[in-house]
This record gives sequence, structure tokens and C-alpha cells, in this order.
Amino acid sequence: MSSDAPLQRTPLFSNHIAANGRMVPFAGWEMPVQYEGVLAEAKAVRTNVGMFDVSHMGRLYIEGTDSGEFLEHVLTFAVTNLNPGRARYGFVLTEEGGVIDDTVVYQQSPEDGSGERYLMICNAANRPAIVDWLNEHMGDYPGVTMTDFTTESIMIAVQGPAAAAIADGLCVGEEKASTLKPFGSMAQAVKLGAEGKLVEVFIGRTGYTGEDGFEFVADAADGSNLWDALLQAGVTPCGLGSRDVLRLEAGLRLHGSDMDTSKTPLEAGLERFVNMKKDAFIGREALVKQSADGLTQKLVGFKLLDAGIPRHEYTILNKDVQIGIVTSGSYSPSLDTGIGMGYVSSEYSVLANHIHIDLRGRPVEAEIVELPFYHRPK
Repeated sequence: MSSDAPLQRTPLFSNHIAANGRMVPFAGWEMPVQYEGVLAEAKAVRTNVGMFDVSHMGRLYIEGTDSGEFLEHVLTFAVTNLNPGRARYGFVLTEEGGVIDDTVVYQQSPEDGSGERYLMICNAANRPAIVDWLNEHMGDYPGVTMTDFTTESIMIAVQGPAAAAIADGLCVGEEKASTLKPFGSMAQAVKLGAEGKLVEVFIGRTGYTGEDGFEFVADAADGSNLWDALLQAGVTPCGLGSRDVLRLEAGLRLHGSDMDTSKTPLEAGLERFVNMKKDAFIGREALVKQSADGLTQKLVGFKLLDAGIPRHEYTILNKDVQIGIVTSGSYSPSLDTGIGMGYVSSEYSVLANHIHIDLRGRPVEAEIVELPFYHRPK
């Protein structure tokens, strides 16, 4: 997207303005970075419940004869053995094994076997690349169609210990969101607005914060009322700033920072989301070769042992020698210290190894630690 192209706005833009959201450009969209403040919003999600407008993320229907086989070809994970209502996370790779995007795919085929349909959620900045990549490889699967319904819909993530109770309170009927297992989903009627209008929403038990939570997908026309219903139920509006802190504490990678087409899932420490037992998928041969040759660099997590905040692209040092670069970094309110992730030469990637982060000319000692930094209380 051209840098001078007008920013897109989600259907919830007026809701953000009404809640005093501070709007910033993000991946071609005008999005709220914060409302009350990053730390307060992060605390709300960790201790109670918060919500994020994630309508900028791509939503694609992949459907038709052999749509499952097609997705098997372009994804690192299996989908043909998914039961309706279930989802998996993984990657779309280049032939060289680089990560074009990380995605979640839901199986939405009718239980009566009348057809195949999948819902793919992709990152906002990568939606054009994903659409082009899928179209490029769809030619060998003439029964498959793709529908991009991103701008005709909204998506709200409700996250935190109280998320299940909030989601259940919106659902009409006996089936409740709290009955879903992680990465489960269902279509459900909810009552919205002063007139109590019934609308159908799609609910997935997924998220990007390390907390329990749900993601709601609804028609764009119903988005504002859904946001307001959640607001009235006591859910705290949260912006992209707190979402980034929360996902970093949870050790969740960010595409464009912690992985991209120059990095493979193996280097990013995400091999568990690559099913090497599958038949050939795009990028598999490159991963087999890389695994056999050995990794020259690995993504690690680290926490600072002194005051400071690591930032994206800060240098990672062993003594005075650069051994890597920070890809994500922030102050962690849960740990009360600076934390980050970054790629280092493999020989320095051992847990408990001490390194230094160059904070604008001030080397600060750090320790390599196991990811995630934060574990949800059981």
C-alpha cells in the first residue's frame, strides 16, 4: 500500500472516537493505540476483561470442492482432519520457507457434508500478499473459490479472566460460549441495541494476549451495537499498545518484527506449528534442508537485569561483539522489568546465558529465558 494512500477506518471508528481513543496509522488503517493508557488497559485484560477492535485483520472464506486439499498445499498444518467448528494456527510459507504470514483457519463446513468451507484469519498488513498468493496457487484447484469479506464485517477480541462470563451474557439460548474449547467456534445469536435486535455472530475461542478469550465476527452494520453491548457489560476498551505488551509477555510472535519472509518457523522457534508428516506443502523442502543443516540463528526471549526498555532493532551483544538484534521489546507490567525477543547466533541461544542489550549506547545486562514470559494463573 502506498504511503500516501488514505487510511482505512473500521466500522467501529466512531465508537473509538466516543471513547476518546487516540488514533494512529497502523498497517494502512486508522486504529486506536490507547484509551485510558497502555498499562491500565493491560491490567484490565490480565485481571478482568478488555476488548480490542481487530477488524483490520483479514477475513477470507476458502470454499468449494477440494478447498481442504488446496489449503493443505499452502499451509504448514493439516485442515482436512479438522472437525467443523475447530481451528488451527500455522503459516503460509514461500518456497524458501520464509513466513509470508501466520494464520488461524477455522473449519466451517456444514455438518451434513453438503460442501467445504474454511475461514482464514490473516494479518492486516499481509492481506494483499495472502490474497495474491492464494490466487496464484488456486489454479490447480478449479473447484475452489475465495471471498474476502474483511470490509463487510467486524472483528472484536474480548480477552481476560472474565471473558467467558461476558460472552455467555451476550448469547441467547442454552448454548454458551464458555462451552467452547480453545480453538473451538460456533455461530450464535446475540441480542443488541435498545430494541434487543437478534443478530448472528461467529465466536471463536482464540486471542493474542495469553489470556482466555473470544473473537467475535459480525456484519459491519452490527459492529457498533456489538461494541456498545460489550461496553455496557463492563468490558474495558483497549488499544494496539496494550495488545502488543500483552502478546509479548505471552511470547507470541509478531509478523513483520519477529518473523517475515527472511525467517522460517524453525528459526522463530515455532516448529510445533509445522506438520512435517504432511504430504508436500509449499516450503516443506526448504525446512527439511534447514533442519538437516542446522540453524545458524534462533529467536530467543530475554529479560533485562537492570533498568531500561529494549526496543525493536536494538543491538544484542556478547561483551562488545554484536550477536543479534532485538525484534520486539517493551516494559512488562506483569514482570516489572524490560523484556524482549530477538535473533541471535545459535551458539549464544542457550537458556540462562547472559547477554547485553545496547540501549542507545548503554549496554544493559540481560538473561535469556524460556518463553513465554507470562503464564496465565490456573
